[in-house]
Amino acid sequence: MKTEPQASADRPLSCDLGALTAPDLAVVDALARLRLAAARHGVRLVLRNAAGPLRDLLAFSGLGAVLPVEEDGAGLLPGRQPWRQAEEREQHVRVEEVGEPGDPAR
Repeated sequence: MKTEPQASADRPLSCDLGALTAPDLAVVDALARLRLAAARHGVRLVLRNAAGPLRDLLAFSGLGAVLPVEEDGAGLLPGRQPWRQAEEREQHVRVEEVGEPGDPAR
């Protein structure tokens, strides 16, 4: 008698979404169905490298908490970058002007 390996949350099903260029609600529907099927078999679904538009669709559909996306730089296609935050600028410190000793104050 053959026994199938036990599925567990220790070995998650990883889904790299970095190649999606124009996600739509059909993609969100497919991911939701994939998550349900994985849960039925006791497997945790891990979504990786989702771009901003897909994250926005997940949030808009109310599935952002059910289908969380993990940040992961590994496994990216060449030329692709994971979803990034805007660059932060340095805070300017207060600048004091130095004048000549004999100059009147302004």
